Amino acid sequence: MGGLVGGGARAWRLSDEAANGAGGGGAATEADYMRRLHGHAPGENQCTSALVKHIKAPVHLVWSLVRSFDQPQRYKPFVSRCVVRGGDLEIGSVREVNVKTGLPATTSTERLEQLDDDEHILSVKFVGGDHRLRNYSSIITVHPQSIDGRPGTLVIESFVVDVPDGNTKDETCYFVEAVIKCNLTSLAEVSERLAVQSPTSPLEQ
Repeated sequence: MGGLVGGGARAWRLSDEAANGAGGGGAATEADYMRRLHGHAPGENQCTSALVKHIKAPVHLVWSLVRSFDQPQRYKPFVSRCVVRGGDLEIGSVREVNVKTGLPATTSTERLEQLDDDEHILSVKFVGGDHRLRNYSSIITVHPQSIDGRPGTLVIESFVVDVPDGNTKDETCYFVEAVIKCNLTSLAEVSERLAVQSPTSPLEQ
């Protein structure tokens, strides 16, 4: 885990691979993306954090998985089933997610807040369900990056959430970070497997 970055109520805890970087400007570039695209404003009883993952697969493959609001189970290991209310996928669409055993939750109701295929931004807010993550909102952004001279991807996922009664901000952040780390590790594995199956040479935008 990294230490707190910044100060005051908007302090970030920058975790996972952020301190290492992998081309494309490293941690400085990551901090710039977070300032511009991850605009959470946590309240007094909320915590916020951001995690970073470097993936050895071109950005178009990674984004094709991340943007699948209707099929998060394509890479999220804790999702067993997902159904989107209504037919069309658009801003404001709501999905009902069933969670596998092993987490202190069984269902989650989530609303699509932002889906930008040009900037590669996905934002989701929890609006119900059987879990303790109240007012949870996440932003995930996907950025092209050269890794070892080959097309790669930088993924940043940030969140803000209420701190439940009986828990500290650190405890809440550590729990959510652990889940996101599992998701990002799985995202990397699935993306890199797809990249091997359909190799590409240019740095995709």
